Amino acid sequence: MSTELSLKDFTFKHTIKTRWRDLDAFRHVNNATFLSYIEDARILFFKRWNINLKEKSLIVASVKIDYINQLIHPSDIIIAQKISRLGNKSFDIQSAIFEKSNSQLICKSIVTSVCYDFVNNQTVKLFEEIKNDYQK
Repeated sequence: MSTELSLKDFTFKHTIKTRWRDLDAFRHVNNATFLSYIEDARILFFKRWNINLKEKSLIVASVKIDYINQLIHPSDIIIAQKISRLGNKSFDIQSAIFEKSNSQLICKSIVTSVCYDFVNNQTVKLFEEIKNDYQK
């Protein structure tokens, strides 16, 4: 995953504002907050697949975040996402957070999600909607 990512590399974009509560003692946005930003965007990204949190659901198996630049408050940010890998039961969402004013890359992430059936408590084959949403 290169640090040379740009907004045009992504199919989905979600814009939010940083919040005062996101700050740490050094007065920049705390690194733990980035996971929340990525999660908020990911939930919206998943809505198009009609996930129902019962037999057609998703669970997170892995999260990796690389911090590239500091983010200060207040800032408008863009969380950009796309599917970057498909497996039999899992897939990866590549995310990047950019500062809206100058498109500077703040961080990048890979989240591995697994298709899951909570009714039967088991993993299931990749949902067709996810396969259809994948762009190489």
